[in-house]
Amino acid sequence: MNGHIVPVYLLDTSAATNAPEDQEITDFLYGGDDKYRFIQEVVLGVGGVEMLSKLNLRDIDHYHMNEGHSALLALRLTERLLAKNGHALPNTDDVAAVRRLCVFTTHTPVPAGHDQFPGSLVREVLGEHRTKLLFSTGFTGRDHLNMTHLALHHSNYVNGVAMKHGEVSREMFPEYRVKALTNGVHAGSWTSPEMAQLFDRDVPEWRHDNVYLRYGISIPLERIREAHQAAKQSLLAAIQEQLGVTLDPNVYTVGFARRATGYKRAGLFMSEPDRLRKIAKNAGPIQIVYGGKAHPRDEEGKRNIEEIYASAKELQDTVKLVYLPNYDWRWGALITSGVDLWLNTPIVTREASGTSGMKAALNGVPSLSTLDGWWIEGHLEGLTGWSIEGDRDLAEADSMYTKLEKVILPMYYNKPLEYAAVMRNAIALNGSFFNTQRMLLQYVFNAYSGRGPKVF
Repeated sequence: MNGHIVPVYLLDTSAATNAPEDQEITDFLYGGDDKYRFIQEVVLGVGGVEMLSKLNLRDIDHYHMNEGHSALLALRLTERLLAKNGHALPNTDDVAAVRRLCVFTTHTPVPAGHDQFPGSLVREVLGEHRTKLLFSTGFTGRDHLNMTHLALHHSNYVNGVAMKHGEVSREMFPEYRVKALTNGVHAGSWTSPEMAQLFDRDVPEWRHDNVYLRYGISIPLERIREAHQAAKQSLLAAIQEQLGVTLDPNVYTVGFARRATGYKRAGLFMSEPDRLRKIAKNAGPIQIVYGGKAHPRDEEGKRNIEEIYASAKELQDTVKLVYLPNYDWRWGALITSGVDLWLNTPIVTREASGTSGMKAALNGVPSLSTLDGWWIEGHLEGLTGWSIEGDRDLAEADSMYTKLEKVILPMYYNKPLEYAAVMRNAIALNGSFFNTQRMLLQYVFNAYSGRGPKVF
């Protein structure tokens, strides 16, 4: 956006100089057995450090690991340090030197989401010598390798990706000091052309300093409405072109798009079809746009998508529902800017952060969400959006339906300027904070500067 180039290097083992079986290591992101997965993580961690060295990128202050997938970079850094110092095995100073180089961000709030491998597999792939070296750094568990524990042990700064996620991670890993540093999204990439044009006119500084979106609070409400309606037309036109389905631009449009998996509860919105019909009839018409893919191994996620299609048929007489096929970044940009409400229904404590609602907020789309992830920090009831409350499914569904029927739809259809004020607040209060610029500055000041709190 500002003329800067950030290099991205991709690792590919499909080289003629590799053995045929090794050429297939990077063929699939999700596929194969534990051995295939572990070998991929060796390529990422060990191979990643080597690649940077081959590119003469040697003067590196920090290696930032996102999740434990790249944690074996600590092994390669240790090997290089031992070769430099002439040590056979690392001492405490060597381990501390590696830690000073490493930063770790964990994203997964459930134990089952962290990669783990048996010691026998580790020895088979790494060999006895490297395996001995790996566990000689003070990292325990010779017969069991937890990649997250490996990353934690070798990092000088560790963080979760939202305030609540930091709390959950500290409970999961009480022996480490896990800080919180909330995610953000790139404002220039995820703001729709229609809304960006409005910002360029009223707060032109936003492109080089996202904090200026705070001044979006002074944008006239009618301009907010006009820009959003134009973005909505872009979404509906794309749906018409791709699917041949016509949606009404004057009907309240709910958006839900994220990875299809059980804890995100994509079907909660249609869990009481009769009540949803009643709401649409009495409070105002509703249409909903869904998007998202399931992990190839996530059978529950696949069933969720099938259930949504079934609900679409059941509700077609009252509530029109569209599921976007082949959901990708293009659809992501269209839906987060073109709907009137962003719906998010994860089981509380299961959402590490979530970023789709941040993209929506940049475009003046308020959220209706359970209080989890980033929304705990971004939620101001009735000002930036609305919360879904209760003790799991039935109570949360009741909260969602009640607010939709009694508060949200009446405001949208009967008090459009009040609804536009909520949209404007989402931009000024959420868009100005939950962005990549703020996030990166926090990493610079806390994780990369050496002045932040340490893990040990």
